[in-house]
Amino acid sequence: PELSETTDRVEKYLYGRGIPPVIIRYCLYNRLLFESADFHNAMFVGYDKDGKARYGALRSTVSSYKGELTGSDKHFSFFLEGKPNAEHIHVFESAIDAFSYLTLLKLRGQDWRAANTLSLSGIYQPRKDGTIRFPAALEQYLKDNPCVERIVLCLDNDEPGRAASAAIQKELSE
Repeated sequence: PELSETTDRVEKYLYGRGIPPVIIRYCLYNRLLFESADFHNAMFVGYDKDGKARYGALRSTVSSYKGELTGSDKHFSFFLEGKPNAEHIHVFESAIDAFSYLTLLKLRGQDWRAANTLSLSGIYQPRKDGTIRFPAALEQYLKDNPCVERIVLCLDNDEPGRAASAAIQKELSE
């Protein structure tokens, strides 16, 4: 979509959610975060390993709307690289959740820029047999980063989040 001439609304929205300006500006500067011109949505962008934008999550700055840009590929969801070739990754349901985690690191005096965080851009609803489809973003990340030895699942502590965590752990252990 066409981009807004400013990012004022996105910055105000994220700051209002407790995200420090330094994290917001870092993501804006690195083209991971944009503001759409039409509805002033926050756009969290995911790139492939060649640096091509392949995914866009939308989040309204004034309502509860959440969506995706047409043509988005969840294999390349929002990812913030801290240390290249890191042996561990923190996985979240959404980009906002990842921002919250980075904020906690900053508040603790830790280097939030060193954390590798991946958004799954939501979790899949369980099938009738209780299983879930393995998240495309995590599958692609592990394919592109075979050095990963530890995955920290930071999904919501609700029934869908716990079910997804259990299913992902089961799939990985097999």
